[in-house]
Amino acid sequence: MKHLTEIRWHGRGGQGAKTAALLLADVAFSTGKCVQGFPEYGPERMGAPITAYDRISDQNIRVHSNIYDPDYVAVVDDTLLHDVDVTKGLKKEGAILINTEKEKEEILPLLKGYEGEVYTIDARKVCMETLGKYFPNTPMLAAVVKISNVMEKDVFLNEMKDSLKHKFAKKPEVLEGNMRALRMAFDEVKCLGA
Repeated sequence: MKHLTEIRWHGRGGQGAKTAALLLADVAFSTGKCVQGFPEYGPERMGAPITAYDRISDQNIRVHSNIYDPDYVAVVDDTLLHDVDVTKGLKKEGAILINTEKEKEEILPLLKGYEGEVYTIDARKVCMETLGKYFPNTPMLAAVVKISNVMEKDVFLNEMKDSLKHKFAKKPEVLEGNMRALRMAFDEVKCLGA
């Protein structure tokens, strides 16, 4: 891993983008990384666009601002592609991950000429097959780890299991469903190319 990885999340209130960013920071911290995970707040309400951020490094992080030039962008809701410039500042050497079931021809024209790697995942499909309900942040979290390589897959899954065990101590079925969603998400990420 390089010195610092910066990730910007775009979602809508209630979809779990903030939770995913905070979980990623928590899991990375538990592996010994220096981290920042934080949302950007305004007068958000359910369904309104929100932004969250992660910084992950092997060294102390001395910057304390929003992320303007991210290495990776995760878009939890593809309808945001019409309303928000999700590729703004995104490094060409980085990548964007979009939760969508749409094809390449529908997605690429909405990315304002972005020249880096474009990945998609159908988080709804993953959720319905593993959880029976739509919580897009769970598969998106695993997909971000896959494309960014901020940690090894097995390390991530083990740390997530420990984190979720604590959160869902009285609901083991929820724990196992989330773990299935995380594992399946690694296999469901598709690269559309650059």
